[in-house]
Amino acid sequence: MTTPPLPYEDFLRSKAVVAQERGYAGKLDISPALLPFAADIARWAIRGGNRAIFASFGLTKTRIQIQILISILESHPGAGLIVCPLGVKGEFVREAKAFPVEFHYIRTAAELEEHQAQGHRFFLTNYERVRDGDLDPNLFTVVSLDEASVLRSFGSKTYQTFLTLFSKVQFKFVATATPDPNRHKELIHYAGFLGIMDTGQALTRFFKRDSSQAGNLTLHPHKEEEFWLWVSTWAIFVEKPSDLGHPDTGYILPPMRVIKHRIPVDHASAGFDSWGQGKLLRSAATGVRDAAREKRDSLPGRIAKMVEIIKGTDEPGEQFIVWCDLNDEQHAIEKALGELDIKNSSLTGTQPIELRETLMDAWKAKNTRAFVSKPVMYGAGPNMQQCHTAIFLGIGFKFADFIQAVHRVFRFLQVCEVEIHLIYTESEDFVMENLMAKWARHKVQLSKMSQIVKQYGLSNVKAADQMQRSITHTRQEEKGELWTSINGDNVPEMAQMPDNSIDLVVTSWPFSDHYEYVEAYNDFGHNDGDKGFFEQMEYLTPHILRTLRPGRMYCVHAKDRIVYGSVSGDGMYQVNPFSDKCVAHCIKHGLKYCGRITVVTDVVRENNQTYRLGYSENAKDGTKMGVGSSEYVLLFRRLPSDTSKSYADLPVTHPKDQYSRARWQFDAHAMWRSDGNRFLSPEEINEMPMDQLRALWHQFSASKVYDFGEHVQIAEEMEKRGILPSSFMALDPPNPGSPWVWDDITRMRTLNSAQVKKGWEQHVCPLQLDIVERLIVRYSNKGELVLDPFGGLGTVAYCAVLKGRKGYSIELNEGYWKDSKAYLRGAEQIVSMPTLFDMEPEVKA
Repeated sequence: MTTPPLPYEDFLRSKAVVAQERGYAGKLDISPALLPFAADIARWAIRGGNRAIFASFGLTKTRIQIQILISILESHPGAGLIVCPLGVKGEFVREAKAFPVEFHYIRTAAELEEHQAQGHRFFLTNYERVRDGDLDPNLFTVVSLDEASVLRSFGSKTYQTFLTLFSKVQFKFVATATPDPNRHKELIHYAGFLGIMDTGQALTRFFKRDSSQAGNLTLHPHKEEEFWLWVSTWAIFVEKPSDLGHPDTGYILPPMRVIKHRIPVDHASAGFDSWGQGKLLRSAATGVRDAAREKRDSLPGRIAKMVEIIKGTDEPGEQFIVWCDLNDEQHAIEKALGELDIKNSSLTGTQPIELRETLMDAWKAKNTRAFVSKPVMYGAGPNMQQCHTAIFLGIGFKFADFIQAVHRVFRFLQVCEVEIHLIYTESEDFVMENLMAKWARHKVQLSKMSQIVKQYGLSNVKAADQMQRSITHTRQEEKGELWTSINGDNVPEMAQMPDNSIDLVVTSWPFSDHYEYVEAYNDFGHNDGDKGFFEQMEYLTPHILRTLRPGRMYCVHAKDRIVYGSVSGDGMYQVNPFSDKCVAHCIKHGLKYCGRITVVTDVVRENNQTYRLGYSENAKDGTKMGVGSSEYVLLFRRLPSDTSKSYADLPVTHPKDQYSRARWQFDAHAMWRSDGNRFLSPEEINEMPMDQLRALWHQFSASKVYDFGEHVQIAEEMEKRGILPSSFMALDPPNPGSPWVWDDITRMRTLNSAQVKKGWEQHVCPLQLDIVERLIVRYSNKGELVLDPFGGLGTVAYCAVLKGRKGYSIELNEGYWKDSKAYLRGAEQIVSMPTLFDMEPEVKA
């Protein structure tokens, strides 16, 4: 038996993920230009080497980034680059004078070369220059993304582009005041960019997947603390200096008033829905078209309210900001301000960069009174606390853009009470409620992160110690006459089991790190991808081989995994051949591979769960479409003691009076043949329930030579008549007769069905009863012991008892274990219940 490199307990402890320190470890000379709290942040980031700085508005992130570049370039050759939004480069140029260093704005690699020839090492550029390929960031030793949240507004495609473009940069940093804590994926994207953890790996480690809907991810409740502890090892959230133990002198924010201006609407003009039914109320929450219509129709009223706010200010001549979302809104604002004789700096995306910077400088020099733009463009980056009034001409669902725009004026070093005016219509009540709810959650989550910083400081060691406590040593056992059920870790449990004691193993492995079942590190699903999963399997598989009787079978239910384009970075999904890796792992440990049984899945239902085989996308480009992902039962055997005939030491025998040739053909070929009755006409189909239709289709297709054209024609006729289901496949392709394809599995027949009926927790990846029953009958004798080391709801042990065997189940999840006991007791009662004939008195001869 091979011995893993670490004791099992040490391996479990190693699962705690902590971002490693790969930065500068020497003595740091921090400039006095940084305040003490900012110096602490800079030291932490420089030593980490690839870190995120999420410091609140006004906490001198600009100076911190400058210090990071200076310190790293003192000990490393090359140049440093800060990538920033439009209109922010002036902030860096001004702040750099305090160190003092000089930053140069560059657009291309040629300009970089010219400056380096003159000995310059500190550079600035805009996101657009990098995104469009004008400047290669890999030419720099250290790069920092200022206001990195702008990546979100560029979309996932740009994120994937940046992931690749910066892949060779040795030291990477991101800085922003508001990574939205409501959007966990955003934080994970930062981790992926910094090289802390692969995005897909982080998603599967911390998030619960919805097996019925792709992309529907929620943070495991039991993983929430660990997730934020992990984040704290590579990112720092600071709301105020006192979070790091420094005084808040000069960093106490003035009051902020949020003033809502609700404009009434005429509900008589609500219009009609897509069915032609009249609407009772106007609403911006019923769809994109309705939201756009509300924006358009309410523009005059919203402009009038803006003018009223400006005229009603207590401080005539004071500067203010007007935020909008649409070009038509911006034009209307410019016109209204012109009629009020108010000079303005109105910045749009169509203006040359130089013009926009000139307009920004004019407003900062107070040569213009109003600043007008869109939050998506200038809501992040510029310091605009020279004014204290911001007017939102409209509201929307994009909270991150909204909160950034609010904090252009409500930020540290602001000296006046801030007024935030929100103009919205009565039909946008839902939008306003949604925005306020997100703001409330935002405040709560920032408070949580600040608390973590206060509790653990800037020490990765303390966070790691806290995470490593999530190891369980719980063991519970319950037995019946025909079953044993263990709640605990299967590795130490099987280590105690005697050699050659199991007659058959039937199990469904966790699909690598696709799901997590419990909060403890003992969980096989709690691993860093396939590598970590198979490292943990190294502790279990040798015990499977040792305890299995010579010549007996190990049946593993597995499935290949889908890697989505957003994770792979290639823009298209790929298939991770997980089942093949399972085969290689078992062969490595001495098990003999005997083949695989294919369990055909419903491609239509699968697409509804994964959105990767869509009919609409196929119409656009068929090359994107692969095939449905089948499930497999992988068959392994432990060699018998005598290999001359390869019979098991204790053979599984099938007497003809108990196991018919017909049954054998069914098990081997997995196909029933009908008597050749014809398929129904379309008219008859219209009147037939779907379950009968599917049954007859299988009889028909199994009784004649398969005709693909006829198959398609029948399905198309059903589609014309509006009876082709979109949620499942009504006429799935018939099995061609391969002995390794089982196409008649009842996919909904699992113990989860009983869980639903009883209102109990469902297993996230249930194993079908049909599969288990066939394997047990085929590969074991009555009265023998059948083991499932990943017991789940007890499906294998349950089926074993009902089939006249003994069941042995090991399950780590206590909730599943408790439910399984009820099923096992029920199964034992069924097989133990006497029949009428058992009650008759014995007749003596």
